[in-house]
Amino acid sequence: MDVTGNRGELLVRGTDVVVGAGVIGLAVARELTGRTGRPVIVLDKEPDLARHQTGRNSGVVHAGLYYAPGSLKASLCARGVGLLREFCAEHGVPFREIGKLVVAVDRTQTQALAEVHRRAVANGVPGLRRLDGAGLAEIEPQVAGVAALHSPHTAITDFVGVCRAMAREVEAAGGRLMLGTRAVSFQERTGGVLIRLATGDVIDAQRVVVCAGLQSDLLARAAGADPYPRIVPFRGEYLALAPRARSLVKGLVYPVPDPRYPFLGVHATPRIDGEVWLGPNAVLALAREGYHRWDVDASEALGYVRSPALRALAREHWRAGLAEIAGSFLRPLFVRQARRLLPDLTLRDTLSAPAGIRAQAVAADGRLLDDFDVVGRGRVTIVRNAPSPAATSALAIAEHLADHHLLCGR
Repeated sequence: MDVTGNRGELLVRGTDVVVGAGVIGLAVARELTGRTGRPVIVLDKEPDLARHQTGRNSGVVHAGLYYAPGSLKASLCARGVGLLREFCAEHGVPFREIGKLVVAVDRTQTQALAEVHRRAVANGVPGLRRLDGAGLAEIEPQVAGVAALHSPHTAITDFVGVCRAMAREVEAAGGRLMLGTRAVSFQERTGGVLIRLATGDVIDAQRVVVCAGLQSDLLARAAGADPYPRIVPFRGEYLALAPRARSLVKGLVYPVPDPRYPFLGVHATPRIDGEVWLGPNAVLALAREGYHRWDVDASEALGYVRSPALRALAREHWRAGLAEIAGSFLRPLFVRQARRLLPDLTLRDTLSAPAGIRAQAVAADGRLLDDFDVVGRGRVTIVRNAPSPAATSALAIAEHLADHHLLCGR
């Protein structure tokens, strides 16, 4: 690499660059380093790793229960679980198989539960068991339901710890983390891409991979790609169980998901740090990084009002949206949702917890994109939709990108 440090001048020449220091970006940087033997630069506008989706998720390592067989989510989640388990063992990152129950709270949900089971079997999820109410009670005595699907190998981990271990590998191979560095434009030229930074400095890269989550559509436009799909931020708010109430669950407990939405409903999630979270809901955020209810970016909010895609989405799902907003402002309504699974839960058993943002891609016609989405524009490859189970799948996503987008034919 050719590196200089003068403001407004060329900083780096002749390397691959990954934009985004979350779990996918770091996995891609690690994969490229291993495949090519060349150092990789990782850019991120934040001063630390994993500041957004990666560092604010629930820590669940998904087994692949829900995803349409044959989809990228299904295949890369199945592959990613094994790779992540091995990576955590090698690097001393905690990885605990605590098991997961998907619970039908009444008979009206049993058919939807059967569809989850069908998909999980098709996706090769190991150890599955269908349970009746008595079998459910043996595993989770304080969870209410008439039937459940048990996935004993669903796990939890520390995804920030995973990122730190990946970053160490990238740096040990000669790569460089340029944190606090914002990319603002990409200009393809013969044999490479000029990346202009917010400082005015320039990086001359051989190849660029954008794994920027909430910013991915903005950077796609900066690279000259189609403006859709557009990223719409949905804030996922959590409550935490007070220490005295953590014994309400032993493992992960989820409701049967509504097939109309990519969200999984309010569920109970034990975490590596010993806490137990309830949530998340799914509330339209009025800023890309609007982690609090009153975080508003006026230009973003105006863009939602003007966007035909967002108007179409609102027309289709306004009732669900209003219910989510009500639960956001009124904790008793949020707790009421959780009480369908945990009838002994009381309002006093809950504490505030951090919120996350899901970077959900929306097509021009208002459809919520369900699968991972990757596009290439010359020497710039952009991951445009990578919500859950992207953290679980990160190492497999990196393999897929290398095989099918980055190194094929080169």
